[in-house]
Amino acid sequence: MPAAAPASDLRTDKATRESVFALVGNPNCGKSTIFNALTGLKQKVANYPGVTVEKREGTCFNQHGKRIHLIDLPGTYSLNVHSPDEAVVRDVLLGRRADTPRPDAVILITDASNIERNLYLATQVLELGLPTLLVLNMTDVAEAKQWRIDVGKLSQRLGVSVVPMQATFGKGLVELKAAMSKLGSADFQPVSSNVHPARPSASGNELEARSPSQAGSLCHLPIPPDILGGLQQTRADLIRSGTVSENVSLLEPLYLISDHDPAHYGIEDSLVNRLAAAHDVLEKKLPGWEDRLAASRYEAVEKLLLDVLRRPERDESTTTDRLDSVFLHPIWGGVCMAAIMLAVFYMIFSVAEGPMDWIDKITGSTSGWIEANMPAGDLRDLIANGIIVGVGGIVKFLPQILMLFFLIGMMEDTGYMARVAFIMDKFMGRVGLNGRSFVPFFSSYACAVPGIMATRTIASPKDRLITILIAPLASCSARLPVYTLMIAAMFPANGVSTLQKASLMLSMYVLGTGGAFAFAWLFNSTMAKGRSSLMVLEMPTYKRPSLRHVARYMLERAKMFLVRAGTVILGLSILLWAAKTYPKPGTPEPADTAAKVAYRSSQLSHSFAGRAGHFIEPVIKPLGFDWKIGIGLISSFAAREFFVSTMGIIYAVEDDGDDNVEPLKQKLAEDRWPDGRPIFTPLACLSLMVFYVFAMQCLSTVAVVKRETNGWKWPIFQIAYMTAAAWLASFVVYQGGRLLGF
Repeated sequence: MPAAAPASDLRTDKATRESVFALVGNPNCGKSTIFNALTGLKQKVANYPGVTVEKREGTCFNQHGKRIHLIDLPGTYSLNVHSPDEAVVRDVLLGRRADTPRPDAVILITDASNIERNLYLATQVLELGLPTLLVLNMTDVAEAKQWRIDVGKLSQRLGVSVVPMQATFGKGLVELKAAMSKLGSADFQPVSSNVHPARPSASGNELEARSPSQAGSLCHLPIPPDILGGLQQTRADLIRSGTVSENVSLLEPLYLISDHDPAHYGIEDSLVNRLAAAHDVLEKKLPGWEDRLAASRYEAVEKLLLDVLRRPERDESTTTDRLDSVFLHPIWGGVCMAAIMLAVFYMIFSVAEGPMDWIDKITGSTSGWIEANMPAGDLRDLIANGIIVGVGGIVKFLPQILMLFFLIGMMEDTGYMARVAFIMDKFMGRVGLNGRSFVPFFSSYACAVPGIMATRTIASPKDRLITILIAPLASCSARLPVYTLMIAAMFPANGVSTLQKASLMLSMYVLGTGGAFAFAWLFNSTMAKGRSSLMVLEMPTYKRPSLRHVARYMLERAKMFLVRAGTVILGLSILLWAAKTYPKPGTPEPADTAAKVAYRSSQLSHSFAGRAGHFIEPVIKPLGFDWKIGIGLISSFAAREFFVSTMGIIYAVEDDGDDNVEPLKQKLAEDRWPDGRPIFTPLACLSLMVFYVFAMQCLSTVAVVKRETNGWKWPIFQIAYMTAAAWLASFVVYQGGRLLGF
């Protein structure tokens, strides 16, 4: 067992040391909202070393001005581990992670409107003996259900301070900071990382867990005598084998042997085998002991809430109940979801159109100003037709991407996203998955990287792998620029309505979703082995969204997009400009405008980029693509949205030098094959959109898949199957359309 984490980065002087507080709670309890409210902008996000679980840390100051280090642990329902996220929560609270100090105190976040379910985890955490305060969040939702919670009596029975809150509106934040100040006062004694105060009680039939700061606690877990004896024997066996230290309580062996996935242990294989063997011995001796312990805990929670929670004799119909009667209806639920998705894409086009045109005009005027005020040469061409056109061609789509993230954030914050997972559960079951897999998949519509990372909450390794493999098929925000450009090129005269454009855009998302489900069924039926897990999903109550929280979510994604535009895409724009500019022909550029256009086209064709495009043209020509599109396909493997800026850079070589630069969509519409046929016909544009629906074309996604699957096997497989599917689907669309006369 690894030694307790050294807190070398924290000051050791007790009067001035930086206390470490951990935020713990069930999913959807408002934990992240409270973390953001406490830390503001003083937070950072990374990964726990050795695992792929996100680590969120921040700092705040209590009412005495003392700095507090906050760790926002992943949401979990129990310390009985079923996923990597839950394993991190268990190991941090037990002091088993060498990279993270064991918390000095815990802030337990609970949902007041679902207090029975939340207290299951709360009692487990309290038994660890860490100084704790309990936050009773969403009290307004509980009051709307006419629930009355006796906060004083709950505090007395748990032996900890209880702070009522409405985190979305900031109510109770001052009281929370006051309670944190009291918990971290001068008489605060950090608990040792290796010594847990939980011990068998004198009566021998229950496990009491009390810390010096919780002397009045009545919280304990009744354990039947036979299971208690079995756990004590298991503890002794694990101590003798060196798996756990001698002074460990029953709790650590209990939660370690309850974990059925060796990958969660984070220790040597020999110790993993000992833990697995200890579990098997106890299960053989006492079949169903884990279920009996869970039942005992729920009984203890029910007893604890006597005279604490008062509910009306008959539950009144709430707003959530009335909304769910429609949104979760077998028929109307699906209709509403489809209508909401269509509304999302309609708003992406209608609301974002004005800002996009504004950014486009700024880009064009800036490029024209550079052309007019700098002397002719490679430097001017690089800035005007490489950097500005390349980066500006991507930044113009920022309003659409912001709108997409805003709407997704609203659905998550209101509680509707969980309903989407519920609606999709039955359908997902037909392809071998469950509704929980749809949540990471849906997140991938914004970006596949966080979507794939969200698969960590899936308990079944098989379901998790399949979800990772199909997640990039969700049309992410990086595909939006490609779809938007192709739709504009299909209808250069703007002869279609916004609703028709939104419907065409939605069809691409439907195609990607259908393809993902088809591949999920195929993978589940063939290569993936193992048992699927059942979905256990807690439906949060509908609540008014926090615009501050949604805005933070949206701006964080915007920052990531702009950073990539200013780094990766800037670098690629410069490289692409160089590739399409060199080698230069030996003859000088003619002065005649018509001859100049032909000269530049010939130069592009013989450049490094042109040669690469001509090299792959025989493979992509059956899809309706020429060598210029081939350049875009190659360059966009780094980032899908780079296809648009690539086209901007390529077609800028045919500009006549005037300030009135034609829109890119018009230039695409005017491009021709050598025989005079237009290249960007509606059928070719549709073929290209379908190609991008299925193609991987994203190095960031490849990198995160490699990290999540711990090797190159699955990323290489993913690139291969998605590229093959993209080529085949595009071939069917283009050649099939031609056979039908389109």
